[in-house]
Amino acid sequence: GGRQLEAGMRGILITCNMNERKCVGEAYSLLGEYGDLLYGPEQFSDPEERLSGSERDEDEEDDVEAALRKEVDQIRTSTEHKLRRFQSVESGANNVVFIRTQGIEPESLVHHILKDMHTTKKKKTRVILRMLPISGTCKAFMEDMKKYTETFFEPWFKAPNKGTFQIVYKARNNSHMSREEVIKELAGIVGSLNPENKVDLNNPQYTIVVEIIKNVCCLSVVRDYVLFRKYNLQEVVKSNKEDAQQKPSSVTEEKDSKVEKTEAEEEENSKEVTQENK
Repeated sequence: GGRQLEAGMRGILITCNMNERKCVGEAYSLLGEYGDLLYGPEQFSDPEERLSGSERDEDEEDDVEAALRKEVDQIRTSTEHKLRRFQSVESGANNVVFIRTQGIEPESLVHHILKDMHTTKKKKTRVILRMLPISGTCKAFMEDMKKYTETFFEPWFKAPNKGTFQIVYKARNNSHMSREEVIKELAGIVGSLNPENKVDLNNPQYTIVVEIIKNVCCLSVVRDYVLFRKYNLQEVVKSNKEDAQQKPSSVTEEKDSKVEKTEAEEEENSKEVTQENK
């Protein structure tokens, strides 16, 4: 307990229908499987091993210094131990699970999972509905969001980079933000980074995901949002005739993919929003 979603975190926002505990379990198992696949097994530091290193030369050292070093080592190992690759934190909203990530790129990991499920049509989860990467968070106030996104959007939208985009917006437990205002301001920022960035609500290269919970604004820029059924793990495994015509965009290394990522931004119609929130 005590750990909750706050500005500065990155991670994965997961929606479920009731049963949050089961959702967290499914998330750990799914993310663990693909995390190991993409980044290799997680390395855990062993506190015992660390301490013995500093105890060995205690004779030659001042006792004070040795004790200090031992303490520093213990602090270091306890923080390393806490910063696991995937860690569930309190999201601040019902039916939303937030898994904080450490040392990985949420966008490429989640895209990889969706692409795999889209290809194999193998259902891997029962209670998880949508899985949205969150690669940036800031305070949910217009000024903070404007300042933050001016830099955050650069890898995709700052000239010479450009793309078609749409913005999808959802707020939970927050009444002070206006959806229209947020979309208008963020679309303006994307336009200012490169006038060639154009809104496309049907099949944008990039979808800018804005998820606000209480006073935290969660952001990401994702590709294949339409093809991957709005990143819904239940829907993406269903067969669909559109799948045959459209291939997912390929992500090589994250550094290259940053350039091609897609997000859509502007006034998506309210119809889409209601579906979005189911």
